[in-house]
This record gives sequence, C-alpha cells and structure tokens, in this order.
Amino acid sequence: MCEKDKWIEIARAQATKENAYVPYSKFPVGACLITEDNQVFTGVNIENASYGLTNCAERTAIFKAVSEGHRKFKQIVIAGNTDTPISPCGACRQVMAEFCEPSMPVTLVAGDGSTLDMTLEQLLPYSFTEKQL
Repeated sequence: MCEKDKWIEIARAQATKENAYVPYSKFPVGACLITEDNQVFTGVNIENASYGLTNCAERTAIFKAVSEGHRKFKQIVIAGNTDTPISPCGACRQVMAEFCEPSMPVTLVAGDGSTLDMTLEQLLPYSFTEKQL
C-alpha cells in the first residue's frame, strides 16, 4: 500500500471510531480493513451491558467483510484515543490470524495520530491456526 493510501485509511479508521457504541467504557476504537481487491470495510467496538457480548472494532470489520464473501485481506488500520498506538486484544489478534496472512501489514494509531507499523506475525508470533488441528 502506498504511503498516501495508508494515510487515507488511517483517517478513515479515526473517523469511524466516532460511530463506536461505548456507553460503559467511553473507549472508542475504529478499524479499517482493506481486502485484496481494495474494498474497504470499517468497524467499531460495540458494547453491551452484558460485557462479554461486546465486540471489538477489528472483529466487527473482519466479520462484516467475511459476511460479504471476502476472505483475503491486505491491510488493517486500528485507531484509538490512546496515548500510544492502540494494541488489539488477544481475541482480535486470534481472529486476524484466522483470516489474514502472517505478513499482512497492521497499522496501530494513537489519539494524536502517531502510528506503529508491524505485521500480523509480529503482533501475534505464535498464533493458533488450522496447522495445529
């Protein structure tokens, strides 16, 4: 992904987090997932009074894409209002490992716009995959 496109997706993830439903935590997160054929799926965290039913932004974006028939992804951008670039939870990392190649770029974005770029493998080096089954 070219640098210009990356910044467009960062801006999209940051804007998307405004749609988060976070009445309990007040911790909005936005994600922007890019498919191999350059389609964009966004997601936000959606909380529930029964906290275990809450869904994170990353999983929302992935589930939306999968439900539309997409299975190959080339980039995800995750934005939060954190002081440092936000880190996805373990459940989101595992879902990403299910649907994304280990070499897929992951961009983490802080509230001030600072970023941290890595691959999924760097984010989750020992993921559980179909190879273990």
